[in-house]
Amino acid sequence: MKLPPLNALRAFEAAARHEGFVGAAEELHVTRGAISRQIKLLEEHIGTLLFRRHGKGVALTEAGRRLQPVLTRAFGDILAEASRIGAEASDLRIICPPATSIRWLLPRLERFRALHPEIGVRLTTDFVGPYGFDAHQYDVGFSVTHWPDRPGDLKVETLFPVEVTPACAPSLLAAKGRPERPEDLARFPLLHETPRRADWRAWLEAFDVRGVDANQGSDFPNLDMAAKAATLGAGVVMADLALNRDELESGLLVKLFPEMVCTSPTGGICLIASRDRWDDPKVAAFRDWAVAETR
Repeated sequence: MKLPPLNALRAFEAAARHEGFVGAAEELHVTRGAISRQIKLLEEHIGTLLFRRHGKGVALTEAGRRLQPVLTRAFGDILAEASRIGAEASDLRIICPPATSIRWLLPRLERFRALHPEIGVRLTTDFVGPYGFDAHQYDVGFSVTHWPDRPGDLKVETLFPVEVTPACAPSLLAAKGRPERPEDLARFPLLHETPRRADWRAWLEAFDVRGVDANQGSDFPNLDMAAKAATLGAGVVMADLALNRDELESGLLVKLFPEMVCTSPTGGICLIASRDRWDDPKVAAFRDWAVAETR
């Protein structure tokens, strides 16, 4: 059997719920005769009566009583899911790495929500995956400007530079003494924000520091954990002047060579989005807000 006509199903479900054709006609904004015709069409399609007609109106048959709750649930499910999809379509889906989320985005996000209460925000705290930015899953993401082999269908807007310099806890200096020259860092354990250890290599190469092994020390999955370890005296971290601002200003971390600041070879922290969504109102609103926050 083919699926019965949708209008006939709607007419029957409304008539069964209202226990008559008049209430169904008012709900669906059609005439009583139109409801009667749609139900007759459905009965012919199924091959059995759904209502018994009598002088005072109509009453459901056994077949009608079985069919009504099935249709009521089905139409309710359709309405609920359509409402959810519609609500999600208005949400802004963001992916942002852990350190940038915790240290930059989350402390500011309530300001965006207050400025744009009509935009729901769904934040995923994670790195853009190994296969690149998934434009089907996210509207906008945070990344670094010089990400290798970035697809050409993505647009990029840099928010602020990534500038780094070695820093550690005062307790580590008390235990080991303050290094007088960059080469003295060879006697300190190094803390790396990723297993690639590119942070220390870039700084050592930028200032031509010899005798310090960039491969020694401990790896962490992100800057936030590496910085936390540094505040506990575990070693020297390559501190980000923007993302580690709180620790540096509070004295939890001390810059060892304040004049030796290196710009990361990966570039600055940036926003990325697919070109066809770049100017969507919700993406544009977030971009404008994020740029204003970085000033």
